[in-house]
Amino acid sequence: MEGSSTNLGRAFLCLKSGDCTLSGSALIWVVDELQYCMMAKGKKRSSEPKGRKITLKMAKLALKLTVDGKRRLDLSNMEITTFPKCILKLCDVDELDLSRNLLKKIPDSIAKFVNLCFLDLHSNQLDQVPEAIGRLHNLYSLNLCNNCLSTVGLPNEIGLLRKLRSLNLGMNVLESIPSSIAALKELRHLGLFNNHLTRVPECLDNLPYLETVNLKCNPIPLEDDKGIDPIQRVECMYLVRESCLCACCLQKVKDNRQRVNSRLSRGPTHRKSIFASLNTPNLVVQEDQAIWR
Repeated sequence: MEGSSTNLGRAFLCLKSGDCTLSGSALIWVVDELQYCMMAKGKKRSSEPKGRKITLKMAKLALKLTVDGKRRLDLSNMEITTFPKCILKLCDVDELDLSRNLLKKIPDSIAKFVNLCFLDLHSNQLDQVPEAIGRLHNLYSLNLCNNCLSTVGLPNEIGLLRKLRSLNLGMNVLESIPSSIAALKELRHLGLFNNHLTRVPECLDNLPYLETVNLKCNPIPLEDDKGIDPIQRVECMYLVRESCLCACCLQKVKDNRQRVNSRLSRGPTHRKSIFASLNTPNLVVQEDQAIWR
């Protein structure tokens, strides 16, 4: 049996030649072949993935008010493939969540969200960030985790986000980060895990308030770890002062520390209490403290 493309060619030649000698059954065959081929072509197009179209009405329904009074536009996990232009009419929001979609590009119009303090773009397909991101001067949290960002896809303008406190660049393909990140003097938390970094970025030395840096799962040689302050590896340890804890949490910490010291004292050799002047709260204490705050 001949393929559909061959049958379509034969049918086209019959019509083009103006062959009036075709019998009724032959004409029916020509029409049937044309319809079949057009239907097959239409099915092929419909099988291509199409992103969900976001309307202004849908966007307004996704607009929520947070407990601290911020206007949050949550369009996460909605199979969006292109940046919805309609949300530019809601550019006065404080928080924008476009995470877990299929976005491949963020337009320069993102700069219109001048009040934005929280921008979540994690788990998309972004291979670059527009230079216009540097105009979001009120931004304090930027999440770009789990994308396709390379070194050339991260602009130097990211260093203009002077109020930024949290920056997550984990799970990308970064071999280095822009030196302009050294200008983020308010940065507290930086995620660089699961990238292609071969050395600890030198610009981290110029961040005075940096508390946590996650460099896990990078091909960094062990000798490069010497320059990292071990106290900043907070995935292993938390150190707080007594004045930072409420009475309830402080008592839990003391009880836990007493139990640890008791176990150590029953060992073959007596050991002094570790970090005697500091408290090491466990996960339960941290959660309780978060509730009190």
